[in-house]
Amino acid sequence: MLKKLLIAIVALGCLGLAGFGALAWRPAIAPVARPAASSFAPELIARGEALAGGGYCAACHTAKGGEKFAGGYAMETPFGAIYSTNITPDPETGIGSWSEAAFRRAMHEGVSRDGSHLLPVFSYDHFTKLTDDDVHALYAYFMTRPLVHAARKANGIPFPFNIRYMQAGWKLLFFRPGRFEPDAQKSAEWNRGAYLALGLSHCGACHTPRNLLGAEISSNAYGGAVIDNWVAPPLTAANPAPAPWTHEELYNYLRTGTSKLHGTAAGPMFPVVRGLGALPDSDIRALATYFADLDKATDRLPYVSGAVSLAMSSALVKQGARFDPDARLYTAACASCHYNASNAPLAARPDLGLNSAAHLSDPSNLIQVILQGISSEAGTPGVVMPAFAGALSDADIARIAAYLRRTRTSLPPWPDLATKIAEIRRHNSAAN
Repeated sequence: MLKKLLIAIVALGCLGLAGFGALAWRPAIAPVARPAASSFAPELIARGEALAGGGYCAACHTAKGGEKFAGGYAMETPFGAIYSTNITPDPETGIGSWSEAAFRRAMHEGVSRDGSHLLPVFSYDHFTKLTDDDVHALYAYFMTRPLVHAARKANGIPFPFNIRYMQAGWKLLFFRPGRFEPDAQKSAEWNRGAYLALGLSHCGACHTPRNLLGAEISSNAYGGAVIDNWVAPPLTAANPAPAPWTHEELYNYLRTGTSKLHGTAAGPMFPVVRGLGALPDSDIRALATYFADLDKATDRLPYVSGAVSLAMSSALVKQGARFDPDARLYTAACASCHYNASNAPLAARPDLGLNSAAHLSDPSNLIQVILQGISSEAGTPGVVMPAFAGALSDADIARIAAYLRRTRTSLPPWPDLATKIAEIRRHNSAAN
């Protein structure tokens, strides 16, 4: 009897494996000769360029100091380092031999031309929502880029996570393919913003926390997450900034990289703003409409003036604390640029009492900006924040961060700041 039971279990196991294998298998799509650039209309290529900007494809598919779209960008994950692929039309190391059908399958289903499943660091769970027309325009754009011969770097993912067939199981659990479906109860502008946020611009890829298997936690969409030792803050009403992200502030931030009530785009967010620059104003306003609705900004509009007044008055009072050694350090290093004498903040002189970096439960963003500064490419044209990594010690930065936390917020102090600062310094040094 036991022998029969074991045989039945083994048989069921074999059937299950065979069934999973059949489910996971995807056929290869035959290679093609690279389409001639002249086969694509100039306006189609231009549209694809704008879409690639709005999806900030270059941010992930370009290594530091490397050729654009040639891949090699390292993405650190809990499962090991994953390197982005070459998406130039090189036939050997890029996608030059991919037909449009193969490209569309990768975008909509997360399957490579050779039939292997793509790892979910490629946001096909978002790109599946793109229309065929948008995918067609993207294909036209990438197939007309300069060829770059750049061999793929080997990923650092250990067994069994490196088995591509296993990705089919991940997809069964977490991937729901399908085009974007408009909400009939919302405006056309809101739906356009949702299409961009959920699909092309894949905002949730950074701003939504992930579970132990690396999938976005849909029940906490846009709830905030840690990315490369930066915090992508919540885009919902859970965002801790004193002033709400109104439609106007969202539009200004996404269009220019600055918001007078929230600060300047830095770190991983800067390439996003730069990429969004390729999209028309109407798309940026649509994104602002979508996220302003998501964070219930309208409900909190009456509190904006109070939040601003409180932050400005707090800054002015603390500015006079001449006998506080931490205040003196802050004044010497920071106050000359961050001091606002008027009753309203200036975009060129961000008030840190309003900035979300001082109000997050994780001090990483504040530490990163102090260490790395903000270059002339990011934020307000002509305004630069110097990097203090070489000028201030970990203890000095910890004192400034602790001072801002206790004087600009009513929140509990951050624990063990010096350890956190040292950890971020090591990470930044390794990345450079």
